Amino acid sequence: MVAKGEFASLMRSWRDRVHPSAVGLPVGQRKTAGLRREEVAMLAGLSVDYVVRLEQGRAERPSIQVVASLARVLQLSDLERDQFYLAAGLAAPLPSTVPVHIPASVQRLLARLPDVAVSVYSATWTLLNVNAAWYALLGPMKEERNLIIQVFTGSAPKVLWDDTHAEHFERALVSDLRAVSIRFPEDPSVRLLIERLHSVSERFTRLWAEGSIVDNRADVKSFAHPVVGYITVDCDVFTVVGTDLRIVTYSAAPGTDDASKFDLVRAMGSGNPLQAPNRT
Repeated sequence: MVAKGEFASLMRSWRDRVHPSAVGLPVGQRKTAGLRREEVAMLAGLSVDYVVRLEQGRAERPSIQVVASLARVLQLSDLERDQFYLAAGLAAPLPSTVPVHIPASVQRLLARLPDVAVSVYSATWTLLNVNAAWYALLGPMKEERNLIIQVFTGSAPKVLWDDTHAEHFERALVSDLRAVSIRFPEDPSVRLLIERLHSVSERFTRLWAEGSIVDNRADVKSFAHPVVGYITVDCDVFTVVGTDLRIVTYSAAPGTDDASKFDLVRAMGSGNPLQAPNRT
């Protein structure tokens, strides 16, 4: 039995300890030690009213998605995250499921690397968070967050590369997903994702049947930006040990025309990270 008000109490306490600079927000003059409720709402993709109701104990049954978003924003450790789930009356995430929790150290990368476009994906290539530079370069994404679905349905950000590079990228994504299905055989979300891909893409089905093992290597990608035109950046993929998270970065070589274009793109950007649709 969960003690009434425990979730609200934890949420208030953990909000107060998150320094604004840790999530890329200006410090300025503040009455609170940590984040404001409005900032938590913005970063978690929630309405301010819902955050208020959660902290006042008037909304006692938040969904798994809401708790996961708040755990990310509040930069909880794994043990704290589990306690947060339990306080919400939910089962803590099992080790048998694909991790979606972003450690505080990774979140600091998003806030402290303003010159690099950074995004964080789960092992199934579902987008979890991005920084302002990524948002400025690639623009707002559609509601669909899974990159593999985007690629095989033609809704991914348009990359200007030849057929060989495009095919290698597709095969690498399929290879990654197969590895995840083997590593997390009990996660129903993985099974449902694979079933969905089979239903929407014959090409995915063909590549899946081949069973090729392909690495997701570093590469160079060119985009057609609506303001600066063609911009070419280096794309690197890093795996966070112990979490299976994928960090994808886009950067331009200093002193190049592309670096100047990227500087302009970031200067024009909204400065607000991509957020999930509001949930109440």
